[in-house]
Amino acid sequence: MDVKYFRLIKTITEEGNIANSSERLFLTQSALSHQLKELEGRLGFKVFHRTRNKWKLTEEGLELYKMANEVLETIEQGFNSIQQIKNGSKGSIKVSTECYSFYQGLPGFIQKMGMLYPQIDVDLILEATHQPISKLLSNEIDIALVTSEPANDQLSSIALFEDETYAIMHKEHRYSEVEYLSADNFEDIHLIIHSFPLETVSVYEQFLKPNKITPIKISAIPLTEVSLEMVNANMGVICMPKWAIKSLKIPKDLIFKSIGKYGVKRTHYLVIRKEDINKKYINDFVSSFEESFLSI
Repeated sequence: MDVKYFRLIKTITEEGNIANSSERLFLTQSALSHQLKELEGRLGFKVFHRTRNKWKLTEEGLELYKMANEVLETIEQGFNSIQQIKNGSKGSIKVSTECYSFYQGLPGFIQKMGMLYPQIDVDLILEATHQPISKLLSNEIDIALVTSEPANDQLSSIALFEDETYAIMHKEHRYSEVEYLSADNFEDIHLIIHSFPLETVSVYEQFLKPNKITPIKISAIPLTEVSLEMVNANMGVICMPKWAIKSLKIPKDLIFKSIGKYGVKRTHYLVIRKEDINKKYINDFVSSFEESFLSI
């Protein structure tokens, strides 16, 4: 039965007649009379007892009126829920990471988000780099990308993927023939990093520091393209995961070496505040992010 008939029965019952219902339903009396006649023809019984001044429900009509109230209330509740969902899909998300290499893929992802979810504004907060967890807890950002799962009951972590950090060097580097770089090898290597402090550099924190090794020289070069040019000139070694430079043109004379016998591997986590877990626009971002970086 069409919803319009439920509205017709409910309105005539509450207004008392078709004349009063016409204005409320934005239809002419003739149109309403036609609808009612059509309905009663389909049902095979009268819905109203008609009098000059007051229309009263028949016994069958009373049951239809009760049904109309239930159906229309259910529809209204459904649309209210849909509106709440729609409202929850709009928001602003500030993102930062502890690792500069992750910025290589983020602009493309943000562009994709803009097309899929135009109501979600995503901003990269570069000044929160290296301290995203503290910024997340202070509400200065909304999502943090880190390589160690924070132990904080206010935060929720999602493991994204594991990668391996390689040493990128020129094919004529003194260590180009070794199977993998040992910690001792780094003692006479010029290590090129993106930025200080060293504690934010994965190869140092995970491999060199535990082995009490400090490279003979360390240079901070914030631009990956420049770092690769220096490596191509055999002026040093940079350590990065392969995915972080796949969008760049890699000189043909560069080679990748594993670091340590078992490699330097790390798991990347996407971290949000637990209080934001049920926000739809946050979930839209998280699900899209997981899908985009699944193939890394």
